[in-house]
Amino acid sequence: MHPFTSDSSESPPVYPNRRQALQYWLHLGCISVGGPAAQIGLMHQTLVVEKRWISEARFLHALNYCMVLPGPEAQQLAIYIGWLLHGTWGGLVAGTLFVLPAFLLLISLSWAYLLWGSLPAVAGFLYGIKPLVLALIVVAAHRLAKRVLKRYWLWAIAMLALVLQGLGVPFPLLIAGAALLSGALHHWQPTRFGVVALHAEQASTPARASVIDDATPSAVDAHPWWHSMHILAIGLLLGLGSLGVLWQQFGGSHVYSQLALFFSKAALLTFGGAYAVLPYVFDASVQQFHWLNTAQMLDGLALGESTPGPLIMIVTFIGFVAGWSQPLGSAMPAWCSGLIAATIVTWFTFLPSFIMIFLGGPWIERSRKQLRLVAPLTGISAAVVGVIAHLALHVASQVLKPQGWDLLALMLFGLALFALIKYRLNVLQLLLGFGIVGVLLHTIAMI
Repeated sequence: MHPFTSDSSESPPVYPNRRQALQYWLHLGCISVGGPAAQIGLMHQTLVVEKRWISEARFLHALNYCMVLPGPEAQQLAIYIGWLLHGTWGGLVAGTLFVLPAFLLLISLSWAYLLWGSLPAVAGFLYGIKPLVLALIVVAAHRLAKRVLKRYWLWAIAMLALVLQGLGVPFPLLIAGAALLSGALHHWQPTRFGVVALHAEQASTPARASVIDDATPSAVDAHPWWHSMHILAIGLLLGLGSLGVLWQQFGGSHVYSQLALFFSKAALLTFGGAYAVLPYVFDASVQQFHWLNTAQMLDGLALGESTPGPLIMIVTFIGFVAGWSQPLGSAMPAWCSGLIAATIVTWFTFLPSFIMIFLGGPWIERSRKQLRLVAPLTGISAAVVGVIAHLALHVASQVLKPQGWDLLALMLFGLALFALIKYRLNVLQLLLGFGIVGVLLHTIAMI
């Protein structure tokens, strides 16, 4: 049976208890490699298709909101779905476990990197997994396109976004343009260009039963204003309060305070996902603050690509190196200062995501049946397909044709696509297998 077709013989979905939810989010945090496109694809496959914890429509509606926010959209989507399932507890657990394994792993890798430097085997491992990462992006983009691009005007928006992204148009402008265009088309001829026809088509197709179904209300529908004020107060206390403590204890010129202030700004002002944020972070870390040199930054990017969690987890590496090189005093070990700095950076990078989801989630849920709001969000989803397609082309140029066609990398990419599409093998197993193949190929090349 096709995963998106309904079957009346299916057993009804079972509402997950807290233990089951905790186990799933921890598992996802350990295997979520391949960037946001692959991570969103993993969540859709498990939560919508297999476990049926959330319906297709609710998943896409949440994804549309996360796409317009600054910060890591895949982690924000995990927070949103966790919140829908188990309220604030569920959102906190989902968002924290999405980044915690990557944080611990990057701390360990950063410590080993600064002690012993990069080993030759690392280059081989990265060589092997890069074609797999490209395949994950391609497969996830294809799956998202199948779910979103159901009308020719949505295809047109996706293609336009692909072209404009290639011309260097900023991501926020693409998103705003897609929302305005789809909203205008819906207002002009709603039965032809709007979402009315899409909703009618979905209504005529029996939907698979889900725990969070199309009609399931959110937990805070009754008192959204009180909820918003409560979340805003807590967010300001945690964000500004922790920043004030650092400023009072160390002063504004200390590396801890600089890291906290810069990454707070980066988390709130940078749109478009990790690949849009990285140039900004790269320039500030190397050129402005001199926390790292260029070689260290490139090594950090390689480590970030090979670990689970959001790609922006590279900030943990930046914080660790910055703290390592500027410890508090001779009595504090360098690794301890690095751990403190990495924790500060990670805190201020991901705290805004929790606040924005808890703050905006109730209002986004209330907009699900308002077609004038759904239409712009549908256009945004189409534009995101184009942006991910551009990302796939960019990664392909770096992996498959860095200076000329790399036939071995091309063969690994084809093998990865075959394994993902034909057999749907476990991503963690594929990561380990392709990494070992890369090490073997690198070793043979050195002989």
